[in-house]
Amino acid sequence: MKFRVERDALADAVAWTAKSLPSRPSVPVLAGAMLRVSDGRLHVSGFDYEVSNQVDVDVQADADGATLVSGRLLAEITKALPAKKPVEIAAVGSHLELVCGTARFTLPTMPVEDYPTLPELPASAGTVDAATFASAVAQVAMAAGRDETLPMMTGVRIELSGEGLALLATDRYRLAVREITWTPGDPDFSANALVPARTLADTAKTLGPLGGEVTIALSGSGTGEGMIGFVGGTRRTTSRLLDGQSYPPVRSLFAPSYTSEARVPVAALTEVVKRVSLVAEKATPVRLSFSDDGLVVEAGGVEEARASEAMEATYSGDSITVAFNPQYLVEGLGALNAPTAVFSFNDPVKPAVITPAGDDGAVIEGFRYLIMPIRVGR
Repeated sequence: MKFRVERDALADAVAWTAKSLPSRPSVPVLAGAMLRVSDGRLHVSGFDYEVSNQVDVDVQADADGATLVSGRLLAEITKALPAKKPVEIAAVGSHLELVCGTARFTLPTMPVEDYPTLPELPASAGTVDAATFASAVAQVAMAAGRDETLPMMTGVRIELSGEGLALLATDRYRLAVREITWTPGDPDFSANALVPARTLADTAKTLGPLGGEVTIALSGSGTGEGMIGFVGGTRRTTSRLLDGQSYPPVRSLFAPSYTSEARVPVAALTEVVKRVSLVAEKATPVRLSFSDDGLVVEAGGVEEARASEAMEATYSGDSITVAFNPQYLVEGLGALNAPTAVFSFNDPVKPAVITPAGDDGAVIEGFRYLIMPIRVGR
């Protein structure tokens, strides 16, 4: 194997592939990035039996072939190579030689024959706008759980029905729901899939800036034995599905109507919550008191440390004081992608819902963030 490739294209391809490689692989070859050259293209791939990544790059090939090297090491090297210079790579015996300008590296290779075969991409289910998909995933994935002992909560549920695509994630203390449209291959297509949140977030973040459309490929539905694939440009990712057969009916947490509503500037409230919570210990809630006079944000910490700050807010309903985890509140506000947050309440101890609104005050449909309040004494 011998080829020449542009430095930036190589560094970008290797970095994306290496990002998902396991830091402590069950077998050494799973820490490797597979470089395979054929028909004037370089295929860079990684696989850990759960997630596979592959990207194609145009190269000037002198000889086809394949080699397997440490993905993370190769990513660090290609990132540090001299800019705007082509990279010459050749497999020589049991080593890979990499030359860029006056920089030269020799890396040991691993047995190609020991590397597992990448899974086949499932059948295409439809396409979705790349930028819209990336934005929607970013809004939802942050609400997924991080407790690996509860794998179901670490996923993002994708609900596909006709031209509707819904993303849902919850860690039991909050719930994010984003609804967008997509183009199914079959107008009557319907399926649900529970995808690991981290994999989905990394994939969407990478494919979004490429523009165009993302192809969603799916096999199985709702079980851990299924697989989902995403293709955008020259990149593709496959991931096993989590078992979502017992996923809770989280939509029922949204009340049919609410008795109180507040409208608060997102940027101002975010700053106030961060400032006031400086006196609070980790996981200590902040209290939001809404009334006709506006909003007062308060927090208390150890050794009688206290903080409060008043700010403008438009409120309708009986006065109410509700307490939230400040991190969950700030993350929810950040996910709105809008200048105004609309809070809807029924009771201080029942879930509150935050939705985005534009400069004209109109609610922006499609995203809802439900957050569970924390019971506190005054």
